[in-house]
Amino acid sequence: MHISLETGLLVASLLIFGSILISKTGYRFGIPTLLMFLIAGMLFGCDGLGIQFDNAGQAQSIGTIALSIILFSGGMDTKLKDIRPVALPGISLSTVGVLATTALTGLFIYWISGWQHTEIGFSLLGSLLLAATMSSTDSASVFNILRTQRINLRHNLRPMLELESGSNDPMAYLLTIVLIQCIQSGGLPWGMIAGSLALQFIVGGVGGFLLGKAVVWGINRINLKNDELYPVLMISFVFIIYCSTFLLKGNGYLAVYIAGVVIGNSRLIHKKETGTFLNGVTWLLQVVMFLILGLLVNPHEMLGVTVTAILVSLFMMLVARPLSVWISLLPFGNRISRKSKLFVSWVGLRGAAPILFATYPVVAQVDGAEQIFNIVFFVTLISLVAQGMTLSWAAHKLDLCDPVPEKQDFFGIEFPDTMDSSLHEMRCTKKMLAQGDHIRDIPFPKGVLVMLVKRDDRFLVPNGDLQLKPGDILLMVAQDGTPPPNLHPEEAPDVKETARNAKGQ
Repeated sequence: MHISLETGLLVASLLIFGSILISKTGYRFGIPTLLMFLIAGMLFGCDGLGIQFDNAGQAQSIGTIALSIILFSGGMDTKLKDIRPVALPGISLSTVGVLATTALTGLFIYWISGWQHTEIGFSLLGSLLLAATMSSTDSASVFNILRTQRINLRHNLRPMLELESGSNDPMAYLLTIVLIQCIQSGGLPWGMIAGSLALQFIVGGVGGFLLGKAVVWGINRINLKNDELYPVLMISFVFIIYCSTFLLKGNGYLAVYIAGVVIGNSRLIHKKETGTFLNGVTWLLQVVMFLILGLLVNPHEMLGVTVTAILVSLFMMLVARPLSVWISLLPFGNRISRKSKLFVSWVGLRGAAPILFATYPVVAQVDGAEQIFNIVFFVTLISLVAQGMTLSWAAHKLDLCDPVPEKQDFFGIEFPDTMDSSLHEMRCTKKMLAQGDHIRDIPFPKGVLVMLVKRDDRFLVPNGDLQLKPGDILLMVAQDGTPPPNLHPEEAPDVKETARNAKGQ
C-alpha cells in the first residue's frame, strides 16, 4: 500500500507526540523516560495499533546514526577534571567488565539451553553472541536516568558510570561482530580475533583524539557569517569522524565518544549554542530510536522466550554484573568502597544499544537470530523496570548520594567560551555590608568587578556610589585564575554561586 509523504509525516509526528505524553505520565511514577518511549513503540506496533515495521536493516541504520550522536553528545558533556580520578576504573569496567559479562552470561545461557522449559538450543558460540549483544550498559539510559532523576552521587561515581557507559558500547559491538563472523565462517583463530579487537580500539581511540583536535582547530578558524551554522557544522563532523574511522577499520563509536570528550574540554567558539543544539537533537534521536526498536518487536513472539529472558535477566543482575564489576575493580583495592561496588553492580542498565546490537545477527541471518532479538528485548525491558526505577532508591539505601544543590541563575548571562573570565552570583548579607553599604566599601578581590545588581524585580547598573541592601544579588566578573569571591566563609549558606567560565564548567 502506497503511503503519501504527508500521511507518513503525520503518523511519525503523532508517534513522537504520543510517546512524549506517555513518557510524561510515566515520569510521575518514577518510570525511566526512555522505557516509556520503548513501550510506546510496542503499543503503536503490529500487536497494538497495527503499524507494521519489520525492517531490521533500517532500524540498524537509524540506531547507528542515533547512537553516534548520543555518544558524541555524552562525550562533550564529560569533564576531564571529573573523570581523571576514575579514568582507569571506568576503562576497566568498559573493557574487562564487558568481556567478563559476556563470558559468564554466555556460559550460563549455554548451560540452560538444554533445559526443557527454556525452549532454546543455542550452541556455545550462539550463547556467547547473545551474551555479547547484552554485555554493555546502555549510554542513553544511564545518561538519561542519572541526569533526569538528579541523583547527586558521591565518590565520583557518576563520572565513572558515565565514562563506562559511554565507552563500553565499542567493546560490545566488536564482540558481536567478531562472534557473528566466527559463526558464519565456522570459527576464527584467536590471534586474528585479538588482532581485530586491538586494531579497532587503537584506530578508534587515536582517530577520535586526532580528529577531535582537528575539529576544534577547524571550527575556531572558520569564520561563518551565520552563527546558526556552527551546530550544523558540528553534526557533519560527527559523521565524518564515525565514517572515516570505520573505513580505516577502527571503531566509529569509540572515535565519536573520544572526539566528543576532546571537543567538550577544549576552547570552542559557540560551544554553548552547539551543546544546546546537540542536546535537543540527542533527545529527538533517542525518541526515534526507542520508538523504532519498539515498533520492530512483536510482543506475542516474546512469549516463547519468557522463561529464558527472566532467567538470563536475573543471572545478569545478580551474578554476572556484580562478578564482572568486582573482577574489573580488583586492581584498585580499597580505592573504591564496597558500597560503591554494589551500586555500580546495580547500574547494569540495558537499553537501546543492546537491542540495536541484537539486530546485527538478524541482518546477518544467523541461526536463531529472531530468538536472540526477542530475548535481548525482553531482558532490556526487565532491566529498565527493575534497575532503572530503583537507582535513586539504591543510591539512598547505600548512603551514596547528597542532596541536590539548588541551582541559582538570576541573570541568565553567559560569556563566550573563548573569554578568559568567569561569572559569579552572590547574595548580599548584613555582615557583608557592616563596614559600609556602598560597592566601593566592599573589599572585593583584585580582578573582580560587579557588573549588575538584582534588587527584587529590578536590575541596576552599578557604580561605586550604589548603595547596596541585604538580599541584593550581585553579578560579578572575575579574571581567569581569580578565585571566586568569598568574603565571609562562615556565611557560605548565604552565598549562591554559579560559575560559568570559559572552559564550559
